[in-house]
Amino acid sequence: MWKDYSREFIKKNRVSSLSVLAAAFISALFLSLLCGLFYNFWNYEIESITLEEGAWQGRITGTFNEDAVSDIENFANVKAAAINEDLSDGQTLVIDIYFQNMRTVYQDMPLIAEQLGVPDDAVSYHELLLSRYFVHDPQDADPPLLMAFYLTVLLIVSASLILIIHNSFAVSMNTRVHQFGIFSSIGATPGQIRTCLLQEAAVLCIFPILFGSLLGIALSFGIIQLVNILADGIAGRHEAVFSYHPLVFAVTILVSALTVFVSAWLPARKLSRLTPLEAIKNTGELQLKRKKNSSILTLFFGIEGELAGNALKAQKKALRTSTLSLTLSFLGFTLMLCFFTLSEISTNHTYFERYQDAWDVMATVKDTKIEDFTHQDEILALDNVDSVIYQKADAFCSVPEAAISDELKNLGGLETIAGSSVRATDGSYSIQAPIVIMDDSSFAEYCEQIGVPSSGTGSVVLNRIWDSANSNFRYKEYIPFLSAGQSTITLQNPEPASDTVTLPVLGCTQEPPVLREEYDNYALVQFLSLSTWKQIKDVIGNAEPDLSIRVLAEKDRTLTELNTIETELTDILENTFTFEMENRIQEKTDNDTMLSGYKIMIGSLCALLALIGIANVFSNTLGFIRQRKREFARYMSIGMTPDRMRKMFCIEALVIAGRPILITLPVTGLSAGLMITASYLNPMEFLASAPIVPILLFLAAISGFVALAYYLGGRQILKCNLAEALQSDDMG
Repeated sequence: MWKDYSREFIKKNRVSSLSVLAAAFISALFLSLLCGLFYNFWNYEIESITLEEGAWQGRITGTFNEDAVSDIENFANVKAAAINEDLSDGQTLVIDIYFQNMRTVYQDMPLIAEQLGVPDDAVSYHELLLSRYFVHDPQDADPPLLMAFYLTVLLIVSASLILIIHNSFAVSMNTRVHQFGIFSSIGATPGQIRTCLLQEAAVLCIFPILFGSLLGIALSFGIIQLVNILADGIAGRHEAVFSYHPLVFAVTILVSALTVFVSAWLPARKLSRLTPLEAIKNTGELQLKRKKNSSILTLFFGIEGELAGNALKAQKKALRTSTLSLTLSFLGFTLMLCFFTLSEISTNHTYFERYQDAWDVMATVKDTKIEDFTHQDEILALDNVDSVIYQKADAFCSVPEAAISDELKNLGGLETIAGSSVRATDGSYSIQAPIVIMDDSSFAEYCEQIGVPSSGTGSVVLNRIWDSANSNFRYKEYIPFLSAGQSTITLQNPEPASDTVTLPVLGCTQEPPVLREEYDNYALVQFLSLSTWKQIKDVIGNAEPDLSIRVLAEKDRTLTELNTIETELTDILENTFTFEMENRIQEKTDNDTMLSGYKIMIGSLCALLALIGIANVFSNTLGFIRQRKREFARYMSIGMTPDRMRKMFCIEALVIAGRPILITLPVTGLSAGLMITASYLNPMEFLASAPIVPILLFLAAISGFVALAYYLGGRQILKCNLAEALQSDDMG
């Protein structure tokens, strides 16, 4: 009987059935697409980090024999350990460690270091890779939250998609309480009615959910291929390979099926609590339990505003789902746009704008020491360019406490500003002193620019420290590190620290040479000539394996000119060295291409979010208008004109569209303010690039489609037969 009833109901109520079917299909499609894209984005991020930096999770550096590898592998949670040949030298070993459960890496690494007898500062963590697995240092007060942000947006959007299915069922099932009350009065049990509703839900939703999920996988595959096409030719980018985990598919199907089950089961539970008489009396018409005056609507729109306000209050519970869905969609949309806008501003600040006058072409010569480089004269002789050949090395320096500048002392001392970045022992500080070794010609030019003598052995000290107490990392202010009059500096080999050399200080400055380099906030950077380095390299050592060549065009800085420079450098280096070449303008072009690809993806996702909200608008608004057919018929029977009815529809549409906007905009503004504060950007910079147009378009889409839904529903109401509407609750 119930199978026959369900079959007949589906046939005779095609509009309602199609609404449920479409909701299940759209929700499963978008949910599958979003989950697939998020999984592939996450997987691509991990692949990129692994290819560039390796898959290690922890690293230990020290002077121990190779047996330490087997000792590390004996730890219960360690999957593998290996010596990093690229970073190790004859005395110091660097061991990369891979864990079975990386979530305990911050607890296990100190224990391993203790077992090997090395200090805590010999331990390092692959923080970028770990953050992609949502593993953060418990001591870090500001952990990276990029992936957490993406996951939050995904959950917000997914919740909105789930509400589409639930809302379609709510609208469809609530109109049938009266009908099932009749069945209950003639002996149908709540269990039988529940079975009927669930079998209808299964028939309507099984195939749409499966087909929508599979189509979502296909669309995510297509989008990945589109991204590869758009990003083709970008230097240093590896191709994205589509991947899909069975667990993602299982989650999509399970969430969709569970939503359908709950959405169909709730009306049955509601009905089981009603007596047959209460159910029969329920005509599906929404009633206002307690009259309230809508003062604002009445003030602006008169009696139509009051009627619209009462109608909205009567629908408050039913409209809650629609409002929540639209709000979540709009919130996810605006937060994502604001986040990427801030990210783009930050990238320009920290890289392209910062270094646009520091370099045009960079060559990184692999495994080459600056003292062994044999093509200096050829490179420095290139026409119309300013070239610097340099290499970096690690060192520490010992500075007496009395040598600290008065400005630094007035801020509370070195420990207050630098914290754990410095160590105090026996009246002196051990401070990081990274060395930049420059070819003799470039070093002489730099000394001339800052007004210090370049002849003889010695070091130029970058005498500055970040005033973190009075400035932020975005707009740094510096104060002198050392007091005036320092004549010598003592450099130490990091390992062993007993190897030291004392150099004359040729000069102190707060202006570094024009290089594409980022210097540590609390270090005393040393600039040395190649001649000086040759005298101390056997004591200090620790030079990085690669050599850098910075070229800055002196006249024409077009892409054509930079390509010419790049070709000339390649001709000099290609037969002797292994090297990598970077072109500033080409890199900016590649970055713009990548941003365009991101914007296309974001735009597609924004369109998807808009469709989610629009689907909810139609499934809710049209359904609620049909339920209120008798209500409007009574208004018409007492003389309300069609124009006044239309005004009432407009007021309701305005409130339904405006409520999510009024909720979302303050939340978005607050969130954007917090992101701006956290990134220490000037708010005016964000306002100048704020995604106002896309947000306004989204607002227009919400308002327009709510108005369209009310127009279609209102036209149906105004065409109805007055007598038939008052006699029957059948929506026809």
